[in-house]
Amino acid sequence: MTASNSARRYALVPNKENDTIAARVVIKDPQTITSQKQIYKLGFFTPPNTTNRYLGIFFSFSLETVIWVANRDTPLTDSSGSVTLSRHGNLVVLDGTTNQTVWSTNLTTSPTNPVVQILDTGNLVLREEASGDTLWESFSQPLDVQVQGMRLTQNVNTGKQVLLTAWKNATDPEKGSFTMGLDVISGTKQLYIWNEGRPRWRSGPWNNLLFLGIKKLFYNYLDGFNQVTNDSAGNFFFTPPQQNDRHIISTVNYSGSLNRKAWNGMEWDVVMACPENECDVYGTCGAFGSCNALESPICSCLRGFEPANEDEWRRGNWTNGCRRKSQLQCGDDGFERLRNMKVPDFAKPLPFMVQDECRTTCLGNCSCIAYAYYDNIGCMFWSDILIDTQDFGSVGVDLYIRLSASEFENKAQDTSNFEAGHMFTTDSTAIVLKNESKKVNIGELPKFTFKMLATATNQFHEDNLLGRGGFGPVYKGVLANEKEIAVKRLSAESGQGMQEFMNEVIVISKLQHRNLVKLLGGCVENEERILIYEYMPNKSLDACLFDATNPTKKLLDWNMRYNIIKGIGRGIFVTQKSQILGWQEYSVAMKNMAILQESWGHKYGMEGRFSEKSDVFSFGVLMLEIIKGKKNTHYLNDEWSLSLIGFAWKMWNEGKCLSFVEECIADRETEEEMVRWIQIGLLCVQEYPKDRPSIEIVLSMLSRDIVELPLPKQPVFAENGSTPGPGSTDQNELTLSVLDGR
Repeated sequence: MTASNSARRYALVPNKENDTIAARVVIKDPQTITSQKQIYKLGFFTPPNTTNRYLGIFFSFSLETVIWVANRDTPLTDSSGSVTLSRHGNLVVLDGTTNQTVWSTNLTTSPTNPVVQILDTGNLVLREEASGDTLWESFSQPLDVQVQGMRLTQNVNTGKQVLLTAWKNATDPEKGSFTMGLDVISGTKQLYIWNEGRPRWRSGPWNNLLFLGIKKLFYNYLDGFNQVTNDSAGNFFFTPPQQNDRHIISTVNYSGSLNRKAWNGMEWDVVMACPENECDVYGTCGAFGSCNALESPICSCLRGFEPANEDEWRRGNWTNGCRRKSQLQCGDDGFERLRNMKVPDFAKPLPFMVQDECRTTCLGNCSCIAYAYYDNIGCMFWSDILIDTQDFGSVGVDLYIRLSASEFENKAQDTSNFEAGHMFTTDSTAIVLKNESKKVNIGELPKFTFKMLATATNQFHEDNLLGRGGFGPVYKGVLANEKEIAVKRLSAESGQGMQEFMNEVIVISKLQHRNLVKLLGGCVENEERILIYEYMPNKSLDACLFDATNPTKKLLDWNMRYNIIKGIGRGIFVTQKSQILGWQEYSVAMKNMAILQESWGHKYGMEGRFSEKSDVFSFGVLMLEIIKGKKNTHYLNDEWSLSLIGFAWKMWNEGKCLSFVEECIADRETEEEMVRWIQIGLLCVQEYPKDRPSIEIVLSMLSRDIVELPLPKQPVFAENGSTPGPGSTDQNELTLSVLDGR
């Protein structure tokens, strides 16, 4: 049967408020179908400055935002087009003028009873109605836009990819020069933009929380950029997570830029653009070159290298890159540390190694020319070439470059002292006396003198006292270069000896992470043991969460608390997966605001093991505190004499969860989400540690990767408001106490 005969035998059916195309239904230009919640439409449209017509999917609230085009390579020249199901069960676009099929889903088998539906995800699905089996979907053939729930994939066995493909230009959706997708075969998991197959931009390695080559994500990852996961068939998926009712899209445009946009209710705000500057363009400075967008010129050779072509380099042509000055000698080589870098391309990861093993492994392999370490990735190694390296300045990864021993002959032997002076001030007070620095080795951390810290804190004056913890007071200080710091002076009464102090130094230095308060250095002189942290000006989260008079409390709406809880959960996940034993105390940085949650301090002991389920218990308590806006240790319900946990359990059991939520955020519109999160909190504080989910499972529950939640068992709580320790009833778990943040 010809296309024209097929079209004529189908009746034209009104389709208002309809989201499906069934057999014998024709959607004729300019008719549309709309998803159930009125988010997306399927219909015909015309791009700017042309009369061509295309079948596309677009937002119902932003008709000019087209996320998918069917006949991108075969435009209709007038408004005679229609879309329907052919007798073979294919979705087809018909040209009413020529009676020809201009586009088809091209199924290889004919379904018995096909139906097409536009979903609220933006996915157009062709399925077998009886079985519900999906036969074809638009998400498998994306164009230039990725919406939430859409997957970009690569199979590690076949190399097959699902990519975004840019328009040819602003008016023509035909396939353009630029594509974007996920690459996992070359080493680490990275996103790329390719120009006719050549790299144009890359994201840097994925570490289960962010892409390490996107500088903005180090500050802003709580906004939820993406997820990269895999399945048993070898497919890796890059999927932007759901953001409640927030509409967020990523587009690759015809000029080769990736733009991440958020709908503000009236228009799309560009929240991130990649490449952001010339240094983000792949390989700007060539092999063994480093790019810094704040320098002029922006390109320089890595230490130990020189321009391959001096004349071209001076003229600003850096494409030939740099060459090594002195050849490596293998056994006698050393490493130069470059701080806060976008690591080069072609990293080879070894995920089950700790940081100390990276150097030894690289040094023992003569083909290894650089290494790095980062949370959730482990060691990364490079051989042959270092390309697309960038100096981020304040965030990033420490990269260790292998150099010949001759490169270090004129360099100070104590690199920590050198870096301390360089980092803070050239003033003589920043230089540690050599006889002091030799007494105690605090690793690669910069060393401060007691005199320097005494000056910075005005002789540890009470006016600069930020608070007192179990191990001593914390002071605000200002260095000679006006950098503000927090100085933790351990008291002799704390009982923390030199070994405990060194454990803390080692643990926290290894846990350097963008969401942890940064340890800047240490001081050990005579009996003084001092740690220096970055200073956070707006105190801890509890200052605005639990103090009704604090002006920042109004910032903590449900969406903010939602992001805070997820961010703390991710911080715990990073900490647990670091596989480091010892004492740890950290603060989780919140999105777009300098508010900190100084988390519970834990002393991990008992045969050198720490309890992950204890962290989950504490996290559950914290979830309930954030939802209620009350401290667990200070809460007592007058009516029932219940603790915070007890009150949460009672209200959840009685189906009155909104009565538990802090009044200022209690809202019927978000009640379902709040009930879910209270249930997750109760799962975390169950009596027996074996019943509590792991932090990974908790994060999956929060992100709805796990939709169905188990029913929590009743937690142990006393009527006087006290709660059990997180491991108090399981002999196989470590007994810990829940402590207030200072």
